[in-house]
Amino acid sequence: MTFKKLAAGLLLTVLMLVLAGIPVKSQVCTGSLGDPVINIDFGRGSAFFGPGVGSNTSYNYNTSSASGNPHDGDYSIAKTTAGMNSGWYTVQNHTPNDPDGYMMVVNASETPGMFYESTVAIDLCPNTTYEFAAWIVNILRNTNGKKPNITFSILTLNDDVLQTFNTGDIDNGNPEWKQYGFLFQTTNASAVKIRMINNGPGGSGNDLALDDITFRACGPSITTKLNSADNNVENICEGGNGSFNFNADVQGSPTLRHQWQFNLNNSGWNDVPNEITRNMQVTFSNASKGTYQYRFTAAEPGNFSSVNCRTVSQVLTINVNPLPVLNIAPNKLVCLGDPITLDLTSTGGTYAWTGPNGYTASEKSPTIPNATASMSGLYKVVVTSSSGCITSTQTNITVIPRAIATVAGPLLEICKGSSAQLMASGGTTYRWSPAEGLSATDIPDPSANPQKTTTYKVVVSNGICESSAEVKVVVLEDPKASAGTDKKILEGQSTILNGNVSGNHVTYSWSPSDGLDDPSKINPVASPKRDITYTLTAISDCNISTDEVFIRVYPTVMIRNAFSPNGDGVNDTWKLEAVDTYKNSGIKVMNRYGELVFQSIGYEKPWDGRFKNEDLPIGVYYYIINLDPDLKPLTGSVTILR
Repeated sequence: MTFKKLAAGLLLTVLMLVLAGIPVKSQVCTGSLGDPVINIDFGRGSAFFGPGVGSNTSYNYNTSSASGNPHDGDYSIAKTTAGMNSGWYTVQNHTPNDPDGYMMVVNASETPGMFYESTVAIDLCPNTTYEFAAWIVNILRNTNGKKPNITFSILTLNDDVLQTFNTGDIDNGNPEWKQYGFLFQTTNASAVKIRMINNGPGGSGNDLALDDITFRACGPSITTKLNSADNNVENICEGGNGSFNFNADVQGSPTLRHQWQFNLNNSGWNDVPNEITRNMQVTFSNASKGTYQYRFTAAEPGNFSSVNCRTVSQVLTINVNPLPVLNIAPNKLVCLGDPITLDLTSTGGTYAWTGPNGYTASEKSPTIPNATASMSGLYKVVVTSSSGCITSTQTNITVIPRAIATVAGPLLEICKGSSAQLMASGGTTYRWSPAEGLSATDIPDPSANPQKTTTYKVVVSNGICESSAEVKVVVLEDPKASAGTDKKILEGQSTILNGNVSGNHVTYSWSPSDGLDDPSKINPVASPKRDITYTLTAISDCNISTDEVFIRVYPTVMIRNAFSPNGDGVNDTWKLEAVDTYKNSGIKVMNRYGELVFQSIGYEKPWDGRFKNEDLPIGVYYYIINLDPDLKPLTGSVTILR
């Protein structure tokens, strides 16, 4: 049988051993143990439940255990019992420092009896004592419930009993892991059979968890010391020197053979050549970082060549701790007035900075505000790791003057379509923004031709330090004159001109000045005596704009307020002088009751005081005369006399 099959068989053997019960009085080794021939911890993983142990058990792997509870005769492989059965204690797997490790959780069958048997072909050393042990906990909360009770036997392949052991009832009420095991002495047998019997019935109890099953040689007590002290760990720093004395005391047969072993960074144990006495000295010179482990092994001469026959001491460790890894720029330029940041990357520890003017700090990357010339100099940091290893580094800080950006004329005005010359100074390199309208962005004196008013920023640098300044280029708008809409007035009337101008730095005037109260006003009062065109002129530094307005001056209509249509040839009609100049005039006359008694478009035939070919009576009548749609109607009264 291969060792892999042996391990699987032993795993299931021990699992079923646990299901059968735990020793009342453990018979574990009181001397030194060898490396485990078998070490079963059920593995580890990211999932809550692990895989089953296969067909070497008559118990059923409960694939629905994720929903809560293995039933009688079932088992699960889990990290914890949390969330499984409300009647169970919550326990975690036992394997030390392995939060992702699994354990076996068992709900025993209702029928007592043998639940596992396996033949384990293992290379056992003759006449050697072995310890067979496991960690077990009763997980049932109910103290009156059924208790696990296990008997297991070790037999020859011919079923001759080598040794049996019964655990008795395993108490609950205190869910702590306990190690149970027993010792047995081999003869010349090279293989054994292990049988587990469950003495306690399931149902309402007999629930347990199992972890960390080991099978290993048990031998004489070995006590080791490091530098003749009780401690088993010493520390030095990477690159350091040290000498260490290892001592071993063996309480056993004087015929035992001994061997010191060495393990670097958990790469595996190897014999240290020629180190077979109880004392060994190890010297480090310019030590390389790592974990250096040492132990003392012992066995009878006939069994010494087999690692399964040796027993081993506790591990003695020399930790060569790494120096802190530091990184900082060796030289750094800082602009005057800027903060100085001592930007250190490090693997950790405590920090002690020193620098010019008595500067000290304990931060990893301290910041010094407002750099001055006196702060230039060497800054050094000493870093001490958590293991006490010390290293240092330094950087040289140089504080340099800042470039001073200046511009010629922070405000420039140009006409639309023209350009202005920008001028900057104070550094060795220049960077203008925005780029729109500029002939170049990396020279001190670009030409600017923006389409709209734009503020340009220039960043001036002396190679390290920068400063900035701004130039506003105002694009002057062309002048625009608006004289307003044409107007109509009666002779002798006045009107206001609705002038308007826009643009930058604009002057304006009206011409001609005839009939204007003030030709320099934007809205002068116009009182022309005849038809006239006025021109509004707007002038700026960039252009000239003009616009015209026409005023039509109508003659004044003379309206008589009485006439006598009596046929004597004198004032027989109502005369309206100059009304004939208004071709589309409209004339209406009403009596005092508002009744229309006369209406005419134009006035080719004057009113004779009649209405429907009848003379109208003497009295006052009222008129409305509309000379033009753009002129205010004329209203008043006229009296008919006889």
